[in-house]
Amino acid sequence: MSKIKTAINASYFSIIGNIILAIIKGLAGFFGHSYALIADAIESTTDIFASILVLMGLKYANKPADKNHPYGHGKAEPLITFLVVGFLITSAIIIMHEGIVNLGKQRELPKAWTLIVLGIIIVWKEISYRFVVKKSKETGSSSLKADAWHHRSDAITSVTAFIGISITLLLGEEFVNADIYAAFFAAIFILYNSYLIFRPALGEIMDENLHEDLIAEIRKVSLTVDGILDTEKCLIRKSGMKYHVDLHAIVEGKQSVKEGHYLAHKLKDKLQSEIESIEEVLIHIEPNN
Repeated sequence: MSKIKTAINASYFSIIGNIILAIIKGLAGFFGHSYALIADAIESTTDIFASILVLMGLKYANKPADKNHPYGHGKAEPLITFLVVGFLITSAIIIMHEGIVNLGKQRELPKAWTLIVLGIIIVWKEISYRFVVKKSKETGSSSLKADAWHHRSDAITSVTAFIGISITLLLGEEFVNADIYAAFFAAIFILYNSYLIFRPALGEIMDENLHEDLIAEIRKVSLTVDGILDTEKCLIRKSGMKYHVDLHAIVEGKQSVKEGHYLAHKLKDKLQSEIESIEEVLIHIEPNN
């Protein structure tokens, strides 16, 4: 299966899972008298739209290069990541606002069975996180990684809700707001993770040098090509799930321009065949003396 198909299937997995969980959490929170679960449902609802954005971004980012976009459309992916981060921040703000509004209001104690619902949700969201983050590593997708962290943050909010409801049930009505304070903690955690997701996506937009492992692999493969003596500069920019490489290769200085041109094409073909994630390679030939 290609990387784009893997990423798209993971996005569909997230969308379907978030729709089901948003409904379950909302109903359990309403009938179980738990604000923390309702807050959790709010986050899952924003997750649905975020996952749809990721899906749309993946499809657009993998459109082939054209006249107006000679490097392809891959930069759309970190832009989508920024929007996903915006959804995370929005959900955190909504949770905090609703918590402040409901703080101090007379409310019924949460139902004990809501803990069972939360336990199931926690396990499922952690499984979802591990599945989607694995796919993000396989594909190199920054927006898919952001989507994975939606699952992890959702698991954390569910854990805090579990703790808050447990405190309320164990200690009684005086601690009826414990699940609201738990939701506040979850919102702060979501904001922190928003920064962790935003930072590498910004680096991708700015062509920050974050590719030391790939550079080492490129140098290693280059030396397997007959006629390539060494490599110098190796500059990489990430575009979606693919990489564009500028490489300086050292060859015997006495070779003709035609021979150098042949070696450059030979090296390019070798790199693209050996390293699947490389989209384009620009080779600059340097003489060894």
